This record gives sequence, structure tokens and C-alpha cells, in this order.
Amino acid sequence: MAEIWAHRADLAEEAIAARHGTKLWGIPGTNLAVVAWPPIQSERLFVQWHYWWQAHYLDCLVDANLRRSTKQRRFRINRTARAVAWRNVGKLVRNSYYDDKAWLALALARAAEADKVRRPKQLEALQSNLLAGIDGTRRVLPWRSKDNFFNVPANGPAAIMMARTGRVEEARTIVDWILANLMNKDGLVMDGIRDKDAGPHTVTAIYTYNQGTLLGAMVELSLLNDEALAASAPSATSGDYYQEITSLIQAISMHMATPAGVIDHPRDGVGDGGLFRGILVRYLADAAVRLPESQVAAKAAAERLVMASAESMWENRLEVDGLPVFPCRWTEDARLPHNYYRDIEHSSGNAASNLSNIAERELSCQLSGWMLLEAAARITAHKAKGNPML
Repeated sequence: MAEIWAHRADLAEEAIAARHGTKLWGIPGTNLAVVAWPPIQSERLFVQWHYWWQAHYLDCLVDANLRRSTKQRRFRINRTARAVAWRNVGKLVRNSYYDDKAWLALALARAAEADKVRRPKQLEALQSNLLAGIDGTRRVLPWRSKDNFFNVPANGPAAIMMARTGRVEEARTIVDWILANLMNKDGLVMDGIRDKDAGPHTVTAIYTYNQGTLLGAMVELSLLNDEALAASAPSATSGDYYQEITSLIQAISMHMATPAGVIDHPRDGVGDGGLFRGILVRYLADAAVRLPESQVAAKAAAERLVMASAESMWENRLEVDGLPVFPCRWTEDARLPHNYYRDIEHSSGNAASNLSNIAERELSCQLSGWMLLEAAARITAHKAKGNPML
């Protein structure tokens, strides 16, 4: 079983490399992912900059290298990190959105841990920039510089980054703020709080990726607390989040998945929304693999969501030249944007609309599919190590 899912993840990697991977502006030693397939000229030239999509592309490259490190994969990681910095036309902190910067900080830090991968020069500056952005009153991050919207998309990934870099109190403050202010009656995470003249206004929208990042941050902090307890360190007195983790995974199962356990939520869509499901399953897999054996219910529920979603998505894929095209909704058949392609730059508005409305054309959707297969491969490999009969 582990070999099957690893092979499927390899095919996802190969598909995105073939259809989306390219040099930045033809510059040797660079690699980025074009944001759509088939692309138009402006997309090939990266005229519009999708900073955080490239961060998740880099994260997927790291996932593949962690499964099986190869020279080609390490080269691609290095070239992608270099190209992101060059396309940003300046320092990586040159971005107003803290969620974008948090995602890239996470991806670069994971890349830096890989053997024979060069440590990105701007990683520490990016991490420091996130810490410096914390609001002095709320003690959490705004969505973007000088904004009055304090949301989970910025604070969830930032809390994961802070926990992984030893800023435990800052990470815990963020997690506790989310738990105290942004949980709805169903046990799901709402989007954020916007300060208005009349007072704070809660934005109640529910998105899958916000569940994932809170889950990821709570897993990191709980494991750090376990380590501190084992070492009899004073920091262990803050406690863990195991009850909250279990409750959140149960809420996801009840309200964001089909009865069969397939992640499916109407707010996940095209564009940025194409990444949301993939982010959630990344951190569900983290819970399934890394939580201690005492957390059997949470581990089993997280695994079920990932594996049911992966089975459904794989069954609903299409294939072109032997490589998969993933559906954006994992419960529905994938559509093939190539069938609608009519050289959009020289076509009528209707033809252009037909092409852009095929969600499977977008890199974000295909990256979520790749993330899901990497999550399934990770879980099955972990189980195989624990039980050679699997």
C-alpha cells in the first residue's frame, strides 16, 4: 500500500513538472510553476505574481524529497527558492501580506532542513519580519501591514512557524487567541476579527485551510510540551492541546466531509481557494503521523479523512499522456481544460471565459491534489514502518 501511494505522488510531481515547471524568464538555474495549464503568454511570463502559490509548490517539492531524496529533486528545490527571490524583485519581506510571508517562511525552513539543500539567505529575515508584525494590543498578526483585520490565514501558519523556531510563547498566544475568539458553535474555526469604528466585527466565514493551520499549530505546541515534560522543564506547565485537537478533527469530519470521510466544502473553489483542501490534509496527515499513540481517536479520524479523500480524488482523476489531472472537488470527476483551449489571447471573451472557468486548469487545484497524495504516502509509509505486514 505504501508503494502504491508513493508511486501516485511521484506521478503528481511528474505531472506538475511537465505542465507547470519552467525557468523564470528563461534564466538558467531557476524554476517556478506556471499558474495554469494550458497557459497564456502572460502566465508563462509570470506577469502576475502568485507569491504564496509558489510557497506551496516549494513545500510539495520538499515533500517529494523527504519521501525519497534525489539529486534532481534537490536541484529543483534550490532553483525554486532562488527563482522566488528573483521574481519578488527584492527582498522576500517585500510583501504586505503576512499570510503570504508565513507560508514562504514555512516552506523555506523545511527546505533548509533537507540534506544537500542550500539554506536560503533570507529565511531569518522573513521570520523576523513576521515576529515584528505582531500587533502590540491584540498580540497577533494583522492580515497585512497596517491593516485592521486580524485573521487565521495570517496567524495560523505564523503560529506553526513560531512553534518550529522556538518562539513558543508567541505561538501559544496566537493559538489561545483563536480558540478564545474564533470558534463557532460547530467547533470550527472562523476567519477573523475586523476592527471597525463601532467595535470588533467577527468574520464568520469558514474555510478548510483555517482548520488545518490551527490543527498544525496545536500539534506542534503539544509535542513541544511533551518534550518539555519529559525533560522536566518549566515550560511544560502551559499544558497541551490534545482535547482541542480531537474536537477540531471531529468537527471537520462532521461538517467538512462527506459521510464517507471525503473532504468537501463549498467555500473551497478556484484561484486561491484551490489550495485550501490541500493545506488541510497536509496538517491532518501531520496529526495522524506525529501525535502520540495515546491520542488514538484523533490519529484514526485524521487518517480516515486523508485516505478517504485520496481514494476519491484518485478515482475521479483524468489522465493526459499517462499523467493525472486532479479534480478540484474530490467528490466529482475532473474536467479537462485542454478541450476548451482556443488560443485565449486571440479569442472572443466567451472562449476566454470557458477556459478560465475550468478550475482544473489552475496550479492551485493541482497542487492540492499533489499535497493530498503526499499526505496519503506519508501516512501509509509511517504505518508500514510500524507494521511490516501492511
